[in-house]
Amino acid sequence: MKRQHPLGIYEKALPAHLTWPERLALAKACGFDFVEMSVDETDERLARLDWSKEQRLSLVNAMIETGVTIPSMCLSGHRRFPFGSHDAATRQRADDLMDRAIQLAKDVGIRTIQLAGYDVYYEPHDAGTVERFAAGLSRAVERAAAAQVMLAVEIMDTEFINAISKWKVWEQQQASPWFSVYPDVGNLSAWGNDVTAELTLGIDRIAAIHLKDTQPVTADSPGQFRDVPFGQGCVDFVSVFRTLKQLNYRGAFLIEMWTEKAEEPVAEIVQARRWIEQKMQEGGVL
Repeated sequence: MKRQHPLGIYEKALPAHLTWPERLALAKACGFDFVEMSVDETDERLARLDWSKEQRLSLVNAMIETGVTIPSMCLSGHRRFPFGSHDAATRQRADDLMDRAIQLAKDVGIRTIQLAGYDVYYEPHDAGTVERFAAGLSRAVERAAAAQVMLAVEIMDTEFINAISKWKVWEQQQASPWFSVYPDVGNLSAWGNDVTAELTLGIDRIAAIHLKDTQPVTADSPGQFRDVPFGQGCVDFVSVFRTLKQLNYRGAFLIEMWTEKAEEPVAEIVQARRWIEQKMQEGGVL
């Protein structure tokens, strides 16, 4: 089966101890076209924003040698240091993270920085957090545009931005070609959205698409947004792919998994790829 769309794997699906050349080579061996880098809220991964020129060049060389790219960065470090924080020092750290992430992207060829759609995560949400998030987002988009790096907001596991229709409000405020949306079909589905309508609404602004399964949010359940095996959740993948085929979607897909500490992570991601490719075939995009 020949893929019409690049298919990538999330860094956290691969064994955590690997070097970047090993990680990219393994992704290639498992049948993937690219890897999405994680810069999460841990000190270890945030430290990547301080890589030396030699470390950055080493990563570029690994991409060229393996033929496996890193077109996107999942910048979830803003969960810990959010734009909307009540604390001025935390907001300053959020801006600093953004600046350094944009610089890293420029240096190593990352085209899209995926932003977490949270005003705050560990703090109470209020009108002030929304206002400060808006200000921080505007600063981020201005800097990304100057660097010609795309910022794409992920549709999230909280109600703040849990639908493309909610993201559209922010798009209208930013009015920038460097500000787009990165739908996660698992998160879209778990919140009970009309997934076809949401994808149709955002089709001309979708940077890439996350593929994962989820358990739905209900009156009796908060849902489950990660570690749901493919086929055991609420996502209708065939319908998703059929919709995207009809909408003439031409972008990339990213399988999002957290199997870096699993006993057999390689077997799990290969199985996931085969499962997804079967659904792609049924949906007409393969």
